[in-house]
Amino acid sequence: MARKLFCEISPLTYRLAVQRMILTRKLRDLFSPMTFAKRRTGEHLPAVVYRHNSLIRRKLGNVDLHLQENKAVSLGIAAPLVDSVVIRPGETFSFWKLVGSCTEAKGYREGLVINHGRADSGIGGGLCQFTNLLHWMVLHSELTVVEHHHHGDLDLFPDFNRQIPFGSGTSIIYNYLDYRVRNDTDQSFQFLVSTNDEYLCGELRAERVPEVKFHIREEDAYFYESKGQVYRHNRVMRLTRDKRTGLVTSKEQIIENNALVVYDRALINAPVLTSPPVATEEAGAATVNA
Repeated sequence: MARKLFCEISPLTYRLAVQRMILTRKLRDLFSPMTFAKRRTGEHLPAVVYRHNSLIRRKLGNVDLHLQENKAVSLGIAAPLVDSVVIRPGETFSFWKLVGSCTEAKGYREGLVINHGRADSGIGGGLCQFTNLLHWMVLHSELTVVEHHHHGDLDLFPDFNRQIPFGSGTSIIYNYLDYRVRNDTDQSFQFLVSTNDEYLCGELRAERVPEVKFHIREEDAYFYESKGQVYRHNRVMRLTRDKRTGLVTSKEQIIENNALVVYDRALINAPVLTSPPVATEEAGAATVNA
């Protein structure tokens, strides 16, 4: 039998381990040379780089709809804390630096969290939808992702009006799993975020219109069976297009997913192959991970 980690011994050791990681992150940031974005302004930067609306209440298998309602409340609390923040050249945006810890005292409610590969509930659960939205907008910009925690090892829920490629989201846990973006350009960027009855709404703005445009697309998407289990595969690609010439100047792989499907295979709305396509497995290209 494998020896248990300290955090696995008991609920107490787990809490102690979490507090240790939170403290470690705080100390690391305290002595870090990074300058964090914190200035928020009521004036909006003039150029819209990208905008996207994310449906708040989504059908996620058998997840209690009450958790979806709670998520809507939590998103409504967090959105104003990020809205209008300006990321100046050289600055780093940190989600948790702006939002802070999510507690009941602040009004956050129990929402959906992923615990050891299974759906669970926890205070502030569902805020990963917030960073998913931010990340999707950032992928359409020249900003540099410096911390992003991928959660594509498991396909937890069947598709329901999916708008973005599977596996292009983020995982966050206060404060040691953060979402951070650095501005390596010569102009400022700004996040605008708000909620309404249906959507979490986002805009990424800048001082001027970028000279390039980014397109995110899914390739090699399929389901396949291996040793009695079903897996979902895809690659998320980013194409850079020069606006003046219309030509694609670069193509990079953001992420490749090979996720175990944990829901009933009857809910998969695509064919399940008996094995992965050989041509896709052997396809090779220079990649850059965001």
